[in-house]
Amino acid sequence: MVDHDAGPVSTAQRAASGQPRRRVDGRLVVLLVVVALYSRGMLSSSLNPVALRTWTTVFVAIVTQALPFLVLGVLVSGAITALVSPTVLERLLPRSAVLAVPSAALAGTALPGCECASVPIAGRLTARGVQPAAAVTFMLAAPAVNPIVLVATAVAFPGQPQMVLARFLGSLLTSIAVGLVWWRVGGDAWVERARARVAGSGDGPRWLSFSSAARHDLWDAGGWLVVGAAAAATLQVLVPRSLLLAVADHPALSVLALGGLAVGLAICSEADAFVAASLREFSLTARLVFLVVGPAVDVKLIAMQSGVFGRRFAARFAPLTFAVAVACAVVVGQVVLR
Repeated sequence: MVDHDAGPVSTAQRAASGQPRRRVDGRLVVLLVVVALYSRGMLSSSLNPVALRTWTTVFVAIVTQALPFLVLGVLVSGAITALVSPTVLERLLPRSAVLAVPSAALAGTALPGCECASVPIAGRLTARGVQPAAAVTFMLAAPAVNPIVLVATAVAFPGQPQMVLARFLGSLLTSIAVGLVWWRVGGDAWVERARARVAGSGDGPRWLSFSSAARHDLWDAGGWLVVGAAAAATLQVLVPRSLLLAVADHPALSVLALGGLAVGLAICSEADAFVAASLREFSLTARLVFLVVGPAVDVKLIAMQSGVFGRRFAARFAPLTFAVAVACAVVVGQVVLR
């Protein structure tokens, strides 16, 4: 990959910055979508025209609704990357893990950022001596409980303010619970790995940090938004409604199905609410699981965490986060969404 401002970016430099090899390039995905839309006439002869129109309508609706929030989130995340140093969080967080974990979770409400930015920030925090439990708490909270995500959720679920409250509580509880569990059983062995990954990565000019972070997040998150919207539209068109209803009518199965879907789709937190809103066959609690699990653990986050903290960390952290996120979402859903 080539950064037009900074020259070629090597694999080693990618690893040092905490960025995985990009699995889905936004430009490639957008190109494929454009080609598909222009070939609708040819496809209509072999596919059901009604199904194709339904697919296009659902896809365009999700992307159109989510895109403004995605762009806003990318700009804010880039600004935070350029202007807010991890040193600020390091100074604000208490040294005690018991106090630092909830403080880090609340810091996520004031410092919005996408999932891609939160992983390297957590690596920098641990390298500078912040409690590892507090670092992972911030990593989970920042992309899930910030104002942009909550406003996007309110727009996606009009007239349902309880969904916004449930998402906030579910994600906040998940970040705190995972942080406290990691404090007790996670250990600090992965701190050295994070320090080695982050060491030597200079900050550079602020404008360059902003443009680089915003451009990377826009292409990466935009690509995954297209994938998620296409998957949701395909789910609505190709999967028999009887099967969807059968899964949706089974509480435990619907929760696990949407939790697994969130892990696989890896949609940016600023846009996932619009995909969840389109899954109307499922209960609000099941869709809440989708919204709580997605920003906490998905395929791209697992890849990034493996690069920053090591594979052993990711192998332990991802299952823990998934289990806690599902449990917290179900509990909050039963209380708030009844």
